[in-house]
Formats: sequence, structure tokens, C-alpha cells
Amino acid sequence: MSIDKVLDEIQLRLTEHPALNDILHLRKLVAEIRPQRPHDIGRATDNLRALCFVLRQRPAWRGALRTYLMQVLTTRKLVHLFTDTGITQNVGFWTAARQRLFNKILPPLVNEAYIKDVFGQLFHEETDHIWVNGIEDQAWVDLIAAIGFRSRKARLTHGTLTSEILSAVQVLSYRITNIGLEAELVRNHPDIEKFESPFLRQNDAINDYVLSYSQWLIDQDKLREDSKHIEVLLTQCEDIANRIRRTASLQGVSISLTRLLLQLTQSIARLRKLLDVLDSRATSNTAQLGVQLLKELVKADNERHSLRNLIQTSTELLSLQVTERAGRSGEHYVTNNRSEWLSMLRSALGAGFIVGFMALIKILFGSMAMAPFGYAMLYSLNYSSGFMLVHVLHFTIATKQPAMTAALIARAIDEGKQKLDELVELIVRVLRSQFIAIIGNVGLAIPTAYAIAWAWVEITGKHLVSPEKAEHLLHDIDPFNSLALPHAAIAGVCLFLSGLISGYYDNKASYAYIPDRLRQLRWLKAILGEDRLLRVTTYIGNNLGALAGNFFFGVMLGTIGQLGSFFGLPIDIRHITFASANFAFALVGLDNHMSWQVAAYSLFGIMTIGMVNLGVSFSLAMLVALRSRRVSFGQGGLLTVLLWTRFWQGPRDFFLPPAAREETATEQDDVKDEVK
Repeated sequence: MSIDKVLDEIQLRLTEHPALNDILHLRKLVAEIRPQRPHDIGRATDNLRALCFVLRQRPAWRGALRTYLMQVLTTRKLVHLFTDTGITQNVGFWTAARQRLFNKILPPLVNEAYIKDVFGQLFHEETDHIWVNGIEDQAWVDLIAAIGFRSRKARLTHGTLTSEILSAVQVLSYRITNIGLEAELVRNHPDIEKFESPFLRQNDAINDYVLSYSQWLIDQDKLREDSKHIEVLLTQCEDIANRIRRTASLQGVSISLTRLLLQLTQSIARLRKLLDVLDSRATSNTAQLGVQLLKELVKADNERHSLRNLIQTSTELLSLQVTERAGRSGEHYVTNNRSEWLSMLRSALGAGFIVGFMALIKILFGSMAMAPFGYAMLYSLNYSSGFMLVHVLHFTIATKQPAMTAALIARAIDEGKQKLDELVELIVRVLRSQFIAIIGNVGLAIPTAYAIAWAWVEITGKHLVSPEKAEHLLHDIDPFNSLALPHAAIAGVCLFLSGLISGYYDNKASYAYIPDRLRQLRWLKAILGEDRLLRVTTYIGNNLGALAGNFFFGVMLGTIGQLGSFFGLPIDIRHITFASANFAFALVGLDNHMSWQVAAYSLFGIMTIGMVNLGVSFSLAMLVALRSRRVSFGQGGLLTVLLWTRFWQGPRDFFLPPAAREETATEQDDVKDEVK
């Protein structure tokens, strides 16, 4: 069906039924404008211009469409379209997620009496917002002009539609007031109770504005007020929301607080748009504002059942907080000078020593006859306790670094303070720190495991692993003839998740006041004493995230392989440090009868496993960190060129710290910069 046929059908139907308000014909008209491919903006624009041309050429069709549209609008409630569409509802995250999931299976009932429901039927394709927003605003304004809403009959409906907008303004104002009185907002900004709240004052101002505007609609000789004084109060409400967001960087944040702040900012933004429409004196400006609102509503309506959108919006501040805390932790994983570099080496050597014993315990557990659940329990206990011990002793697992350092680099990009050459130097320091951590882990894990294996032979008179088991261990680190690299990628995902978990529990410890609440436990105070309790709770407050991340990382490593066995799936994990320890066990198990080619190939497999571990973990962490900040780094190509140039100029700096003279010169430059 063409545009001409749709318009002719509308005119014919109006002749038969003057009160026509069925949306069927409007859906057909939108379908004629909609391009076959949503990204074909040119086709959509041509279709819209064709409609404008036809309306200008056929006054009868123009009048019929205008009458039809006014009847569609004035016979339905308009308020909910403005107050609900695109604004987070006052329900919990999990409730909203269940609702959206259920609505995908069984769509909600459509109420024809509400424009909100009708709107969703007009733009029912989930990709409609692409072409609607892609068409230039002026093309939509031209369509409004072509329909001719300045006729006398159209002006008669102005009062009805304006009254609906005024009602929506009041609803949004009451909602903003309600959010401003929420206990969680007051908890994070106690000054709301101490001083006169702008959340209450804006509601009083809105009620006066609506009353004055309603009187003006009845008698236009009366003075019509604008909303400039309301804008001041809304800005004050936004300032409070921004202060709470800044406070969250220190005190933590919850999903419920994120939802409240999101709902508040969305409601204020929508209220401003409606006030701009009401205050507009020029028809062209009103049309421009209406088009912008239309585009926003179409996008919001298309995303109303999207679980991805719900997760992105509801957890935005929380994910930013989690990655922000990870970024702060990442500062401890970056070495700036020789002493820090050597300290990182010692820390990594300590972790490699402990991993050697963790690998021994895993071998012993694996020789026991148990069900998969038993293996999962023992493996998880081994990994978790070992990783937590590594943290308590201030040692460093190299593969834990990327999730932290990626967030640090993302923060540097977001702040915009880092020039590209400075960002290159930051990445060089990160890579140098990562390199020495890997060397430390592998460099002591192999000799530790080798010594353990020979000690086992001396003590027990038999090898820790049989030749068959040794061959199996070597096969597990074969990069091409086994699933070593996919399994290393799974371990990389686990490393990334453990970084998020660490950030989450750091945030939880701060936001929920866990150390302070622990100090209130009388029985704990009686056991530890006041001084020791203070030290223990302070340690928990500072390290809960790291301990939780290490614990859950151990659980993931211990259970994934057993889940693969249980479900018959080829999934497992490969970790560079444990792979190096297993190589040493295999070497002793074969009585050192290993050709140099096999040894070199195995070491190459260990190296590739490590690269996959680090690459997957870093990529995922960087992606989440940038998205949580709504940052897109468009200079990646130039940064790659600069890094490559920097490597050719000084490849040593990517692996070794600067010489003592260079450090002194750098420190002097820093002092000069500070003086300037």
C-alpha cells in the first residue's frame, strides 16, 4: 500500500465515521515511512518528504489527516506517555527484570484508552528509534507544517492537549518531591533535612505555575508566567544529586540508590522538556521541541522491554563505582621506578612459591576417588585459601593485574588529563609491571614445584605423578593439539569477574558500614578485645574486596572443570602459574627424560596460556570500565602507532625499569613542573 492509498482511505473512512479514532490507519502510515532497513536513513527521509509533498498537493487529504490525528490524540489519555515512557519506574531491579523477561514471553495487555499503549503499537519495531532519530529534525518539522496544525479547528484541541501536559508536569513534580524525601537520599545527603528542601519548593512552584497556566487557558487576557524560577529549583535538585554521586565515590553506592538517582535525573529532564513546550511562544520552536521529545519517546518505548538497557541504566553508577575502586587498586600494580619494580618482583616470587604448593595439593586431591562435587569442593578450597593467603602476605599474582590496571587506564582516558604521550608512558609502566610479575610468578613456581616433586620422591620412594600423568599434564599445556587456549580464555573471564567482585565488595564494605557494624558486636568485642577488634575490622574494611575476589576466583577455578565433567562439556581452566608448576611436575615424573624440543614447546604453551589469560581479562575489564564511564576512545589507532614507535625507540623500557640516572632526571623534571 502506498502513501496515497493510506491517505485516501483515511478520507473515505472519515466520511463514513466522522468520529474515527482507530489507530489502524496511522500504523499503516508509519509503515509506509519506515524503511526496510532501519539504518537506511536516506530512504526514511525520502518517504517522509514524499508524505509532505502529497499533503501540500492535496488539501483534502491534509484536512482529513489533521482531523484524524486530533481525534486519535484527544480521545485518549496523554499523561502517562510523558510520565512513564523513558523514566525508570519505582520498582526494584529484580522485579523490573522479571517483568521485562515475562513481557518478552507474554506481551502486556494493550489499553486503547492510553496514548502510551497506542504509541508502542505505532512504533512496534525495536529498531524504529534508529530511523526516527536518524531523520533530521527539520524534516519532521516540515511534516507538522504540511499537516497544518494552525487551523481554527486545530486550535480548539490546544486546550485539551495543554491540560494533559500540565497534568504530566504535576505528576513529574510530585515524583521528584517523593524521591527527594526517600530515606536513602537523606542518608547520603543529610543537609536535605537541615535546610529548606528544593524538592519541596519546586512542587509548590509547579502547582502555582499550573494554576496560573490553567487560568490563562480560560482567559488569555490574564498574565502568563514562565518557568524560569522553577528552573532554578530544578538545578538545585540536580546539584544535590551530583553531590550524592560524588559522595558515592567515597562511601559506596547501591543499586537502589542508583535507581533513585536515575529516576530523579530522568524526571527532571522530562519536566524541563515539557515546561519548555508550555513556555514556547513561537510555533516553529514548539514544533522543534515536539520533534525532539518524539525522538526521545520512540527510543525509550523501543527499549522498554530490553533487559540489556535495564542492566545498563540500573547498574550504571554501581558499575562505575566498582571499576573506579578497581582502578584505585590498579595504582598499586603499576611500578614507577627501580625500587618499586624490584618490590613487585619479590612480591611475585612469593606468590610463585605459594602456587607451587597449591599445585601439589591439587595433584594430591586429584588422585583421590570422589564424585565431581567432592573434587569441586576440595579444588575450590585449595585455590581460594591459597589466593587469599597470597593477598594476606602481600604477594602478587600476575594475572590479577589486568582487571585492575585496565580500570586505571580507562580512568586516565576519561579524565582527559592524559595526553596521548603521557598515556603511552602509563601503558609502558603497566606492561613493565605486568612483565616482571609474570617472571616472578613463573620464575619461582617452576623451581618450587621441581623441588617439591624431587622431595616427594626422596621421602616416599615414588614419583608424585606417573609417566602417564606427566604426559597428560604436558598435553594440557599444548597450545595447538589441546583446548589449552580456550581453557585459558575461560580462566581470563574468571579473572575479569573476580576483579568486578573485588570492586563490588569494596563498595559494599564502604556503603554498608561493615567495619563499624562489626565493632558493635558485643560477643566479637569480648573475644578479641577492643584494640584487636579495631585492627581486625579496619583490615576487613580495607581488604574485604580483595579477599572476596580471591575467594570467588578460587571457587570459579575449582568448579568450572567439574561442571564440564558433570555436563559432558569440554570446559576447564588453564592458568599460567599453575601450568608452569605442572610442567615442573611432569619433568620430574619423566625422570628429566624430556627432549629440548618438547621442553621448548611446553614453555611456549605456558607463554601463550599466559597471554590469553591476560588478554581476555584486560580486554573485558577495559570494555566494562569504558562503558561504565560512557567513554569511547576514538584515538586507538594513533595510540597503537605511538606505542609501536615508543617500542622501537626504547624496547628496554617495556621490560626493565629506568636506570638510576634516568629516575633522578625524571624526578627533577617533576619538581620543575610542580614549581611551574
